[in-house]
Amino acid sequence: MSTGVLALDQGSHASRACIFDESGDVCGSASVPVATRQPAPLHVEHDAEELAGSLQSAAESALRAAREHHPRLELAAAGLAVQRSTIVCCSRVDGSALSPALSWQDRRNAPWVEGLAPQAERIRELTGLPLSPHYGASKFRWCLERLPAVARAAQSGELLAAPLASYLSRRLDRRWQGAPIGVDAANAGRTQLFDTRKLDWSEELLELFSIRRAWLPICVSTAGAWGTLGLADIEVELRAVTGDQSAVPYALGAADPGTVYVNLGTGAFIQRPLHSRPESPAPLLGSVLSRDERGALFSLEGTVNGAGSAVSWFCTEEPCAEADLWPALEALPDAVSPPLFVNGIGGLGSPWWRVQQPSRFVGDAVVGSAHPPTSSATLLRFAGLVESIAFMIAVNAELLARQAGSPRRVVLAGGISRSRWLGRRLAALLQLPVEVIDAEASARGVAQLASPASAANWPKVALHCHLPHHNAQLQARFRQFTELMEKG
Repeated sequence: MSTGVLALDQGSHASRACIFDESGDVCGSASVPVATRQPAPLHVEHDAEELAGSLQSAAESALRAAREHHPRLELAAAGLAVQRSTIVCCSRVDGSALSPALSWQDRRNAPWVEGLAPQAERIRELTGLPLSPHYGASKFRWCLERLPAVARAAQSGELLAAPLASYLSRRLDRRWQGAPIGVDAANAGRTQLFDTRKLDWSEELLELFSIRRAWLPICVSTAGAWGTLGLADIEVELRAVTGDQSAVPYALGAADPGTVYVNLGTGAFIQRPLHSRPESPAPLLGSVLSRDERGALFSLEGTVNGAGSAVSWFCTEEPCAEADLWPALEALPDAVSPPLFVNGIGGLGSPWWRVQQPSRFVGDAVVGSAHPPTSSATLLRFAGLVESIAFMIAVNAELLARQAGSPRRVVLAGGISRSRWLGRRLAALLQLPVEVIDAEASARGVAQLASPASAANWPKVALHCHLPHHNAQLQARFRQFTELMEKG
C-alpha cells in the first residue's frame, strides 16, 4: 500500500486536483473547467454549486488516475487552495448557495465603495489593503441589499457570509454535524474585514461595512481539522486551507523570508514572506500567508494585472498563435530592443493602482545586424509585451527590497515562468539568481501545508536557474519604461 496527499486548487478557469505520491511526484491529476459569467458591467461571477461540483469531480478523477499506477493508494490528507477575494453567501444549515460566487475580479459595488473614501487610510492601516471593490466586504453588502434570499437568511440567523474557502470546505464536508465553520487568515484577509494585527475580524470594520460578526465564519489556523472529503470508496481529512497565491511560498518547503516568490498566471503575484507584520506596506499590499497557534507568517505583496491575460490579449489583437511565439522568442538575441509596451491590460496593480490604463506600444524595435528571420514585427511586439511583464515585476521587487531588505534569490512559478527569455531578463534587471519551479506551485504548496510529515520525505524540487548578468541596454529601457508608466 502507498500513501499520497491530495491537493485541490480552485481557480478562475478550472478546478484542479493533484495527488502527490511518497516521492513527491504527481501520480494522478485532473482539471475540470468552470464557466465565468459577466451578466452586467463590473459583474464577474461563477455558479457556486458548479465550483463545488467541479472540485469534487476533479478530486475523484485524480484518484482514479493515481490508482492506475498505485492500485492500493490511500490518502494521508488533503489541502485546498482557492481564489482569494471571491465570496459566496450560503446557508449555515445545509451549505447551499444563496448567491453566485462573486469573483475576485468583480467590482459591482464600486459606487458604494467610493463613499468610504474618507476611511481609506484607516482601512489600509488595519488590513494592509487599499480600499477596493475587489475585496469581499462590499460584495457581502451588495448581496444583503440586492438578493432577497440572503437578506432572509441574515434575519433568521442562517446566513454564512463566506469567503470561497469557507463555502467549499463546508459544502464538501461529508461528515459535517453543525461544527463551527472556519476561515483561514489568508482568505479572511481578502474580505477587508480582517485586522491583521489581532488576526481576527475587526469590530471597527464590521461596523463600517455594516456586517455582523455572526454572519461570518470563525478565524482559525491554516492547518487543522477542516472536515472530511468523500471520494469514491474512501474518505480523506481536509487538513489545510489557504489562498492560491498564499500557497506558492510553501511549494519548496517552509516559506523563506530571503526569497521573492513570483507566480505567473493570469496576473503576476510577487510576494516576500515576513516574520513580522508590515506596518506601512503602501504602495504594496500587506498580507497574511499562514497562521497557527503560535502566530502568523506575513508577507509584502505586489500585483501585475497583465501577465497571462496580456499574452491572451495580444494573440487576439494580432491575431497569432501563442504556441508559435514562445519558441520564436527564445531565438531572439539578448541584444534585441523591442518596442516598449505600456501594459495596462486589466488595469494597473501595484505600485500605480489605476483601474484603467490604455495599453500601447511606444517606439521601434532595434535588432542589430544579425537577427534570425523569425524577427517579424509581430514577434518583436510580443517580445516588448513579455519584457513589460519583467519590468513590472522588477518595479515591485525593488519596492519589496526597500521595505524588507535585499533578498537572496527570486523563485518563479506558473505557466509563463517557463520562458527562459523572460527569466534571463529578470535576472539581469534584479541582479539576483532567478530559479524556476517546473511544478504546480499552488498545489505543491498546499500539499506541504496539509501533510508536512509526508512532504518531509520528498526530495528537493529541481530548479532551473538564471544567473544575474550585466545588460546596460536593458537597464536603460527599464528606466524609460518606468517613466512611461508614471506618466500614464
